[in-house]
Amino acid sequence: MTTCTHVPCSYDPTTLRPRILHLGFGAFARAHPMVYLHHGLTVAGGDWGVVAARLNSGVAALDALDTADGRYHVAEADGDTVTLREIGVLRGSCHPVRDGTDALPALIASPQMSLILLTITEKGYCTRDGALDFDHPGVKSDLAGGAPSTAIGVIVSGLGRRRAAGLSGLTILSCDNQPHNGVLTRAAVLGFAEARDPALAAWIAAHVRFPSSMVDRIVPAMTDDSRAAVQNALGRPDPNAILCEPFRQWVIEDDFVGPPPPFADGGAVLVKDVRPFEEMKLRLLNGAHTTLAWTGQLLGYETVADCMADAGLRDLLRRLMLAEQAPTLQLPAGVRIADYADDLLLRFENTRLRHRLAQIATDSSQKMPQRLFAPVAANIAAGRPWSVSALAIAAWIQGLRSLPPIDDPRQQELHRAVQADDPVAAVLSLPSLAPADLAANDIFMAGVQRAFARVEVDLKAAVAACA
Repeated sequence: MTTCTHVPCSYDPTTLRPRILHLGFGAFARAHPMVYLHHGLTVAGGDWGVVAARLNSGVAALDALDTADGRYHVAEADGDTVTLREIGVLRGSCHPVRDGTDALPALIASPQMSLILLTITEKGYCTRDGALDFDHPGVKSDLAGGAPSTAIGVIVSGLGRRRAAGLSGLTILSCDNQPHNGVLTRAAVLGFAEARDPALAAWIAAHVRFPSSMVDRIVPAMTDDSRAAVQNALGRPDPNAILCEPFRQWVIEDDFVGPPPPFADGGAVLVKDVRPFEEMKLRLLNGAHTTLAWTGQLLGYETVADCMADAGLRDLLRRLMLAEQAPTLQLPAGVRIADYADDLLLRFENTRLRHRLAQIATDSSQKMPQRLFAPVAANIAAGRPWSVSALAIAAWIQGLRSLPPIDDPRQQELHRAVQADDPVAAVLSLPSLAPADLAANDIFMAGVQRAFARVEVDLKAAVAACA
């Protein structure tokens, strides 16, 4: 029998002002940064409200939120326990298709706007090799004039208006799973601004802050089953609800323009240096997820929890985390890495989430560099083992060949590469995928090719041999 607890919103949402713009507002935004702000307002009060925004799809989802006056429920589920929290931080929404292409830049230029939150996924930053990709079609179009279509173009347009109006700068906080995400955001924004107006770029560099952050909460895409589970727990439908795990973590670089929202009162940790936290999470949790996404699908599994019932895959992940990923890290103070890995495996076992492997596998070309390639390069340089990582990379390449197509910004390039006589060399030699020095490393190439040969013959045996 499931035990359900309902926690209604205890503050008055009508007293909040639209001081935060969240670009890329989706499932993770609802379940993570909004929850921190919600808890912060509950504890400390304040007037920090949020405008939820998207750039491309999602008009209907924003309309549904507006119909509910911005209120929705977050269902934190594990085992036989569900906690339903009513979230009231939203004070409107914005979409260029519905509201006009001028609406988002105008919001950024609003005098009361203080913070832009980003969950636009890795590909939304339009970068390559750590800098703005000027060959990106959206970037080309935005720089040619007219209404901006990319998040970076929208941001620079809005910041230009702030400068012209004599307003102060603001903070742009990335919540995407990328190393040094604040540094990357700054590089993209400044690169775009420099190309359009060097004086604006100088103003942004002086007046806008780009803190990095590490976010952690497993939030699967909603399905008919998860919507039904929330409805059963709540006793009525909530089309805006989201189902997630109870665990949450947010580590933010303390580098804001002015006082920040009450994220810390809601449980976030503000630190001087986020890097040890982000690398630990990206390599252990996200690296393990990417490994499961491809090995699990090739073995016929559908979800992360399904994979955790396979003792071979569970042992494989623990070896990946502790023998291959952990030695590449500078651990945060007080962290026991074996305990961290065991906690991750327990989180992966959560059968209430139904976290689909196909969802995790999307955009893998954007995820491989930080999750697997970087630690492999460190291990090769240090003479340490990396056989599980080789298997994971090989499974990715085999999955690209044999599984149904997965959404990826480089899908056409990858499809052509895996049809080559030597698919491993063809994929790993693609420009700006693996670091150039790693792709040219004979040890790396040979190791992945050996793993690929084993994966082609018998993946189950290859997993057992590594684990």
